[in-house]
Amino acid sequence: MKRTFINILTATLALLLVASISYSQINIEINKSEFKTAEKNGYKEALTSIRIGDEYFASNSVGGYSKALDEYLSASTYNNNNAELNYKIGICYIYSTQKNKAISYLEKAYKLNKEVCFDIKYLIGRAYQITNRFEEAIKHYTDFKNTDYEAQAKKLKIDKNKYDVDARISECRNAEKFNETPTRVFIDNLGANINSRYADYGPVISTDESMMIFTSRREGSTGGEMDYDNQYFEDLYISYNEGDNKWAPAMNMKSINTDNHDASVGLSPDGSILYTFNGTPDGNLYESKLKGENWSKPKALGKTINTKYHETSISISSDGKTLYFVSERPKDEFGTPSKGGKDIFVSEKTTKGEWGPARNIGAPINTEFDEEGIFIHPDNRTMYFSSKREGTIGGYDIFYSELDDDGNWSEPVNMGIPINTPEDDVFFIVTGNGRYAYISSDREGSIGMQDIWRITFLAPEKPMLTGTEDNLIACSNSSIQTIVKQEIVEVKKVRLTIMKGTITDAETGDPLESSIEIVDLEKDEIYATLSSNASTGKYLISLPSGKNYGITARTEGYLFHSENVNVPATSSYQEIIKDIKLKAINVGATIILSNIFFDFNKYTLRDISKAELDNLVRLLTVDYPKMVIEIGGHTDNVGSLESNTRLSANRAKAVVDYLISHGVEKERLSYKGYAYQQPIDTNDTEEGRQKNRRVEFKVISLK
Repeated sequence: MKRTFINILTATLALLLVASISYSQINIEINKSEFKTAEKNGYKEALTSIRIGDEYFASNSVGGYSKALDEYLSASTYNNNNAELNYKIGICYIYSTQKNKAISYLEKAYKLNKEVCFDIKYLIGRAYQITNRFEEAIKHYTDFKNTDYEAQAKKLKIDKNKYDVDARISECRNAEKFNETPTRVFIDNLGANINSRYADYGPVISTDESMMIFTSRREGSTGGEMDYDNQYFEDLYISYNEGDNKWAPAMNMKSINTDNHDASVGLSPDGSILYTFNGTPDGNLYESKLKGENWSKPKALGKTINTKYHETSISISSDGKTLYFVSERPKDEFGTPSKGGKDIFVSEKTTKGEWGPARNIGAPINTEFDEEGIFIHPDNRTMYFSSKREGTIGGYDIFYSELDDDGNWSEPVNMGIPINTPEDDVFFIVTGNGRYAYISSDREGSIGMQDIWRITFLAPEKPMLTGTEDNLIACSNSSIQTIVKQEIVEVKKVRLTIMKGTITDAETGDPLESSIEIVDLEKDEIYATLSSNASTGKYLISLPSGKNYGITARTEGYLFHSENVNVPATSSYQEIIKDIKLKAINVGATIILSNIFFDFNKYTLRDISKAELDNLVRLLTVDYPKMVIEIGGHTDNVGSLESNTRLSANRAKAVVDYLISHGVEKERLSYKGYAYQQPIDTNDTEEGRQKNRRVEFKVISLK
């Protein structure tokens, strides 16, 4: 199979590993005569190591530098006072996990020969910058700026603009300012179950933090061989949260990995749709859907998303109706020119279920510089992305912006140090509760070339808070309950409710695949649709604050089940655990109509009841046109039996009248008021009384 350079160079996730290599490093010749003092065999071995090292070094890739470093260090055992060799070792360490070692080698090279290479001062500055010694970095960058580097670069046919010394100095000054008020976070390496000695990056997670998919270039790649950059081909790996920040050993997703590069770039909030990147032929975005325990073969997104230009990262809103993605296209489908090389675009789903024309999201998000790594939080109001805009501390920095009630994005805010580093920081995702984030980064404490880290946002010193979380595992039949200690966090108020659980057969307990429809009751329009997992019955719904939701689960052969979740605009993050047991359609089966509403002590149906009533109309006219039912009204025990009987009967009759007016034969309908004589909960609490105030129907006959 033909391997093409574009396979990896254009991949968003691989980009992080090479983006900081802003130009081909100068492959200066090592003075081999300085090694002749070594014993005869040692001399030959040193020259062999230098020759092999130079071949790897010339690849100008992270993997190449790693292999070159081993060879150069071997050669240095015969002569560690060679300026050129120290220079090259220093460069290799800049792109390693031991960046702090670069300084001593580069400074030694300069001490041995101040003219070892014209960019030595720049590289020393870079070594100080990436190890967070900004004052020293500025000094060496300034020294370099005062040399004739432009003439030297021209002589070697190197673009002088690649030595962006003014930008580097500005980055260092920005970093010094951020260091004055660092972001209060813990940043923890996820450890050997996730990270390897190779590059691991691009994590995507389900909203409840139960499942993670990421990209790895570890040994054992489906592609087998190494690519041009001396690293194994990218593969997708998956892991499940075992609680207390412990992740199960990552497993290769062999069913969807190919012998080419496969990179993760996005995941739907419920973990059922995976978005991937493929570099051939011109960098496109794909989607794979989870059906039971199996992922479908990745399928390219349509022409409104993928173009002849590169599309590199993607994120979908929690209602599944809006797609945010990054593209290098010069203009959107409305003719609006792009701001810079890479911009963020947005596409809305049409009534036919297709992605509509892509629109450039514009200012203040996009700039003349590159934007990358888009992630829209499930609250549909907070966007996280990376940008090279002014004000960064090095390469890409992570920013966030919030959508106001008028639909405008706020001016992006840099997330500061230590979340951002002097190198490229991309692929930042935040959990539904806003307490944690995940990032791929090469920083102190890394296991390999690139590692995945978990960020915990901290408040001022406060006591620990004990919480209980249920972990949804999208493709595992196991159910895990854990109690974890969680720090109180100081992040922006997350306006999101997560509802999750398992849908099963009420009699057998077997998991069911159900279609779930979420309706905005106030607007009487469908907010989102999704399905429970076919193998586990598990589901996860993200509900941004500010709506009254009606939620209906349907499976063929079963009565539908409805829930009401009213989430005020002022509501903070919460999780609702709701297991749903569907009843098979049999005579005598009953269900509660949770989304039928009346004003206090009245029996006039409120408008927000329409969606639920229409569900019942559909059941009786389309699904089971001969079914006979009884509508029952129920109350709490506040008031007399006589008044409650009358009220409950009138409410049941109001439902029957609606059904008749929408085509259901009246002979198939009856109603009765039960007052408070059939409670389903205690009447001693308001919560119990609320559950007892209900309308339900019972199957009388199926004919």
